[in-house]
Amino acid sequence: MATSAPGAKPPTIADVARVAGVSRTTVSHALNGLGKVDPRTRERVRQVAADLGYRPNLRAQRLRRGQAKVIALASSMPFAVAGGPSRLGFYMEVAAAAAERALLYDYALVLVPPVQSGSALYSVDIDGAIVVEPEAEDAAAAQLRERGLPYVALGRPVAAEEDIPYVDLRGRLVAELLLRHLRERGAVRPALIVGAGSRHSSVDAIAAYEQLAEEYGWTPIVARVAESGGEQAGYERCAALLTEHPGIDAVCALVDAFAVGAVRAVRDSGRSVPDDVMVVTRYDGLRARTCEPPLTAVDLHLDRAASDAVELLLGRLRGDTAVPSVAVSPEPRVIARASSVRAART
Repeated sequence: MATSAPGAKPPTIADVARVAGVSRTTVSHALNGLGKVDPRTRERVRQVAADLGYRPNLRAQRLRRGQAKVIALASSMPFAVAGGPSRLGFYMEVAAAAAERALLYDYALVLVPPVQSGSALYSVDIDGAIVVEPEAEDAAAAQLRERGLPYVALGRPVAAEEDIPYVDLRGRLVAELLLRHLRERGAVRPALIVGAGSRHSSVDAIAAYEQLAEEYGWTPIVARVAESGGEQAGYERCAALLTEHPGIDAVCALVDAFAVGAVRAVRDSGRSVPDDVMVVTRYDGLRARTCEPPLTAVDLHLDRAASDAVELLLGRLRGDTAVPSVAVSPEPRVIARASSVRAART
């Protein structure tokens, strides 16, 4: 294999053309899948490029094509709930899987901090974006529309006029699974804590809770909490609920930060988890697994969902009409842990 010696000048497209006995244009077409190049010539050029250790100039390619070959992952969800102090929450798990899938297509992923206002998405050179769980009037989605950039959603969009491809995270089914799990464990007075915004997870959870409350004869107890408050906001709202409704025997806190706060509130009220009050949450992440006791949560298959979102976005960028407008994540599964494991009550 005729590779370059350490410290030597990297081989150029002209070197590949000379060794392969073809023009520089033929090399470019062969390596980029362009033009009408004989298959045998294309394979020879690729082999020569590999033997020489040639790497194309990505910056030059992007300039010629008018593409950044970069996509963004964006959300209006604050780090207080999306990442937390460790920055290893929901948002970062999605980012890791999305970046891995994007690189398979030679796209890089830019991670944009939570978009609230200002110009977060105006200063990055991107071809499109994945917006994580957009709200009805989502700041990230608004900035992308203003720039005329294509985007897809991870989670069902809730804006009435929003007609974009998305990955269905099956929010209503996830909430139903958690609430039915609590009932099977003996809960008769469960409360629901959700984010104060209009993300699909909150909207769907409330709909599921109201339906099951009617079905099971529960007295509805629903609290909405500002996402920006994070764990402390979950603590304060749960503490207030336990004072206002002392008969609560379970809390379904959709946001994991709220759930961790709820566990503290239960204990500070003199009750125990799970014997007096069970606590469950949606996302099976670091917070859920390291809480004491560990939280019952749901496997949302985020790696698959993030990969599907990348596929939807790249399909839009290619103008591929065969790519579906909706991808449905795999069947969610409740992972029962100590925060809800107790004998059924009679």
